[in-house]
Amino acid sequence: MGLTVVLGGARSGKSAWAEERVAGFGRPVRYVATAEPESGMEDRIARHTARRPEAWETVVAGPDLTAVLDGDAAVLVDGLGVWLASALHHGWSDPLARVRALVDAAASRAAPVVVVIEEAGAGVLPADPETRAWVDLLGESAQLAVAASARAVLVVAGRAVPLSSTPQQSRSSRHELRVHGDRLIPDGAADHAVNVVAGGPPPWLRAALRAALDTNASAYPREDDALSSTAARHGRAPDEVVITNGAAEALWLLPAALRPRHAAILHPGFTESEAALHAHGVPVTRVLRDPADDFAIDPAAVPADADLVIVGNPASPSGTLMPAAAILALRRPGRTVVVDEAFMDLVPGEPGSLATEALDDVIVVRSLTKALAVPGLRVGYALAPAHLADALRAVRPPWSANAVALAALTAAATHPGELAAIAERAHAERQDLERRLDDAGVRRWPAAANFVLTAPGAGALERLHAAAIAVRPCASFPGLTAGHLRITARDAAANARLAEALA
Repeated sequence: MGLTVVLGGARSGKSAWAEERVAGFGRPVRYVATAEPESGMEDRIARHTARRPEAWETVVAGPDLTAVLDGDAAVLVDGLGVWLASALHHGWSDPLARVRALVDAAASRAAPVVVVIEEAGAGVLPADPETRAWVDLLGESAQLAVAASARAVLVVAGRAVPLSSTPQQSRSSRHELRVHGDRLIPDGAADHAVNVVAGGPPPWLRAALRAALDTNASAYPREDDALSSTAARHGRAPDEVVITNGAAEALWLLPAALRPRHAAILHPGFTESEAALHAHGVPVTRVLRDPADDFAIDPAAVPADADLVIVGNPASPSGTLMPAAAILALRRPGRTVVVDEAFMDLVPGEPGSLATEALDDVIVVRSLTKALAVPGLRVGYALAPAHLADALRAVRPPWSANAVALAALTAAATHPGELAAIAERAHAERQDLERRLDDAGVRRWPAAANFVLTAPGAGALERLHAAAIAVRPCASFPGLTAGHLRITARDAAANARLAEALA
């Protein structure tokens, strides 16, 4: 889980925040005390000791800081500034190198490490050389630790302010998280990259869209009909529906609406969720689903203190569909679970969907983009208990959904048979593609929507491009590599041409 660094001034609440953080990991805790009892800090040590759980192991830091990392307990070092003072007092050699060894070991450790660092040096430069040496060491140590950390916060008056990554890291992260298949289709190439049903909107939807353009475009959009019809479709109350400008907007509303302290995202998955969290300064832990285990969900891999967990079902790009019980196993007291069901309406019967379940701590995000082939309309919504739906609406821009998009929602809710037929078509096309991939000897994973994740081997992408076929390379998805390709199923002739190029 890496290294967490907690900075703060005297009596800022940094130690209490760090203790709460380390207690949330759900592991045994080793508290590393850095103050020596004879240092004149007896009262402060006693207060800290009294508030720590009795089950925590307490050790006193010596010259070798890495020694405290043995075993698999969560480690809390409180605090590094006091240890540096002891290092100077005792004349321990090269304390900065010892700090570097600690943070390097902590950053690569499987079990979490939290290091508290006193914030000093913001005032007048100390007059005596000893204090100046300590301030210099402390500042350099803090920079080393934050640079190696997975998460860093500055605690001010009991409030933790996340410290963002470096500008270079931020640019790289933004680029990787915001790569989408629609930008990866060369001119004239057959589109197996975008996972939208081919053929454009069906005739019954086109009629509804034309009517909305003729009658509603001259007035500000009204959501009433779309809310009531969408709520009825899923057996929910209208105040549990939040209509958004596509599912992506619903995911971007989450950090502003919920104000999570620590989010966990199950990857590989839709990366806009993580981009939104980073944009709002929310610390994120990536929980990687294992391809060797068909991307199964392990609830124990989610940090216990994560108060927001986001998971796709079916997930993209793997196509993995999990039963509802596997999703519900992610729930914990004080946590909100968000299920991205953007592809669920392409699964016949929608097994595993939580859209009809009115749960106090679960938000379901849906999209009509894929099934109705209307990515240009941006039609999506969230299903949430009323108190969470109110929080989402509070940060949503006004008139988020236009009149034509609202007409699409209403039409979809009143054409269940047509939606079911689209799902059956997508299911049949994916099965056809899977059979052809199997015949071509292409490694693939089980999928439930209209696409398949594959690992076809070296040179596959080049062969497809040479045949003017576009697919979705998956290197931008956390946990996957350039050797993974997501392939959207099309009609039998298109699938056959793709499989032939791969074979």
